[in-house]
Amino acid sequence: MPKIIGLVNQKGGVGKTTSAVNLAAYLAAFGKHVLLIDIDPQANATSGVGISFSKLPFNLYHSLIGGILPEDVIRRTKLFGYDIMPSGPDLAGAAVELVYVKDREFKLKDIVDKVGRNYDYILIDCPPSLGLLTINGLVAARELIIPVQCEYYALEGLSHLLNTISLVKENLEKRLKIKGALLTMYDRRNKLSQEVKKEMVRNFPGYVFDTVIPRCIKLAEAPSFGKTILQHSPDSEGAIAYRSLAEEIISLDNKK
Repeated sequence: MPKIIGLVNQKGGVGKTTSAVNLAAYLAAFGKHVLLIDIDPQANATSGVGISFSKLPFNLYHSLIGGILPEDVIRRTKLFGYDIMPSGPDLAGAAVELVYVKDREFKLKDIVDKVGRNYDYILIDCPPSLGLLTINGLVAARELIIPVQCEYYALEGLSHLLNTISLVKENLEKRLKIKGALLTMYDRRNKLSQEVKKEMVRNFPGYVFDTVIPRCIKLAEAPSFGKTILQHSPDSEGAIAYRSLAEEIISLDNKK
């Protein structure tokens, strides 16, 4: 069975897509077969691996709504073992069209169930909202990574997200575990970053990754080249951090 991990936070700009794209790259570099599912209509994860959604015949929308086989939507990236199910702006319409569909919360899970046997890890990059697309991501996932930016408002809204996760588990009878909170955009010179880190560890003991993602210009540059940090700047602080995160996750999974 694949490890199905959703990356979720309703707050935008926390490094969620950056983490999804680059964690997938390093899991693949360690020999894992990885599928990244982009369920954000902004399609940043799709463009971040060098794929132009405007040139694709199909994206996730066509599988969710149009019944196109997921195998016909999935595309290979330039990294061996790293595939993506791309998104596109038309996916925004799916949130409206799914409202009247039976079992609408399970549509992404049905897709994942069809292709899961081909992968060791499936990462789901959720939109920065708590709408129907994100609910689909929560239902399809078995574990969650919550990226949290090291800034003043970092913890604001986190309790709301955790309440939403609890509601999904209760109402949809879903077994869903929090794999960990991932601290992003950390600046060791900044006292505020240090305080946010301490607060996270204090409030969520055992649920904060040891790996911390630093604020790194190379991480911000990489998507503009359609590359992961592994391809763009493998010796940078950001690359070293995501390599460490992949190692930490594999190690945690091997202990289970």
